[in-house]
Amino acid sequence: MVKDIVVNLGLGARDPAGVYAISVAEAFEAHVLGAAVSYEPVIPGNTLGGIPPEISGIQHRESENKARAAIDRFEQAAKREGLSYETRILTTSIAGAADQLGRIGRRFDLIVLGQPERKTPNDVIDEAVLFESGRPVILVPFIQEGGMTLDRVMVCWDGSRAAARAVGDALPFLKKAKQVEIVIVSDKPNKKDEIPGADLGQHLARHGLKVELEHMTSHIDVASTILSYAADSNADMIVMGGYGHSRLREFVLGGATRGMLESMTVPVLMSH
Repeated sequence: MVKDIVVNLGLGARDPAGVYAISVAEAFEAHVLGAAVSYEPVIPGNTLGGIPPEISGIQHRESENKARAAIDRFEQAAKREGLSYETRILTTSIAGAADQLGRIGRRFDLIVLGQPERKTPNDVIDEAVLFESGRPVILVPFIQEGGMTLDRVMVCWDGSRAAARAVGDALPFLKKAKQVEIVIVSDKPNKKDEIPGADLGQHLARHGLKVELEHMTSHIDVASTILSYAADSNADMIVMGGYGHSRLREFVLGGATRGMLESMTVPVLMSH
């Protein structure tokens, strides 16, 4: 069940992630924490002697004002919907924001993140949250309009551990969906008499779900194939595993995961 949600609030005039998180909380009658980041001043490495204190103070106040404005917008929206909610401002560096949010997210059922617009690189959309938290993450594209709809959910399946985890984490959403489609993308045609994904379809059927199966052969990158099919099928959500590993705090992602983070057009539920 989804009963406890944390969302990283956007700092711009639009906040698709905040709106989406509120709609998820409403659908599941869940509690939601809205977290906004007040970023510490950025000091360029080539600046001798740092930056003047008055400049640093101005940057800090501007960032804090943006965070407080995001909190105010979120509180007003949560009150309108009659939700159980709380808020928090995280004061940290750009690099530390994802780490903090990932640690906080460990005690929640779900984390909601917004994809930053290209002109606002400070918003947290870091794969570190996915890998640090150990919890499912819904990534909301900056072009998203409105809250959650689940008319059609697309499950990307390759039989991997990460994909299996994503399917398990997504079950509350799949049960609310009107239509579920299992999509398999490979670079080879399926063998004769083989129906890829049939075993997963049987598993989901035991949960009372009716699913469709779609197998695609593609020689272009997987992310582009998934997004193209999602657009053609009018998918409202994509479910997939997040791939990668950490080394010296640097995260290296698989091509499909990175491509989805950069180019998503519908909300994506990822698990690692």
